[in-house]
Amino acid sequence: MSRSPEAATPLPAAAPPCIALMADAADWHARGLMRAFTAAGARARMVKLSACGIDTAAGGLDLPGFAGGLPDAVMVRTVPGGSFEAVTLRLGVLHALDALGVPVWNNARAIERCVDKSMTSFLLARAGIPTPPTWAVQSAQQAAAILEREAAPLVLKPLFGSQGRGLRLIRSLGDLPPPAEIAGVYYLQRYVGVERQGFQDFRVLVVRGRVIATMMRHASHWITNVKRGGKPVSAVADATMKDLAIAAAAAVGADFAGVDIIHDAAGRALVLEVNSMPAWSGLQRTTTVSIAAVLSSELMATLAARAQSRA
Repeated sequence: MSRSPEAATPLPAAAPPCIALMADAADWHARGLMRAFTAAGARARMVKLSACGIDTAAGGLDLPGFAGGLPDAVMVRTVPGGSFEAVTLRLGVLHALDALGVPVWNNARAIERCVDKSMTSFLLARAGIPTPPTWAVQSAQQAAAILEREAAPLVLKPLFGSQGRGLRLIRSLGDLPPPAEIAGVYYLQRYVGVERQGFQDFRVLVVRGRVIATMMRHASHWITNVKRGGKPVSAVADATMKDLAIAAAAAVGADFAGVDIIHDAAGRALVLEVNSMPAWSGLQRTTTVSIAAVLSSELMATLAARAQSRA
């Protein structure tokens, strides 16, 4: 029996999802993600958050390359710095995308929680995740009182900072800089570095609640960041480190995160920081897993599950 014309007519193919990659420039990370999204069957467009804005007369948002429309999902590689007002607007765009139902990795709330190291520390401690004792105060007198009470070295970090820039080891009152040098905020953390034929800590990459890759960072100096000269070494996270990294990412609400873990003098694993926009060039050198491919495929899987739940 011949088939009816209706049965013989194929259904129109669904358009591939369009992903907006928020990045300042087409650097190594952005290029890798663009290739990975294309390989995963998506259309990817690189967008600068600094070029985005609010436009209530045209649906709410102005995103270059989307002609008044919206992407199917957004991956945030970087949020460019700027004035308080500029950064607020850029995060506001991400908040608006989330409010419009667009999946954003990581969303503005998670980014805010990680960019502000004091909030990261608060959320880790609140969740019961082992982390070095930490203080954030707004005067040199308060910082001096903490140092005298601790009677041990403290690490002073920029409240907003990354890649090991601006870290200082505070051993005495004379090491405390004036407030003007640190934007008026003293973010202090108990120093737990231990010299073990050099210094070492671990970067654990978590994506959607799974550990994807781990590296040890080894350096002759207590600052082990790869950008500061630390050497990335292949490593395997043990069960404790995996549990800590997954819990830390969940505590800040991150879909993916780079979690920094250090072992103190007693060998106890502590979470130092959670990075919501982690770089992974050093980590990629230590693993055969394509990190860009994992990120793109996991985001695509989220979109597929979302579409299936709506069907």
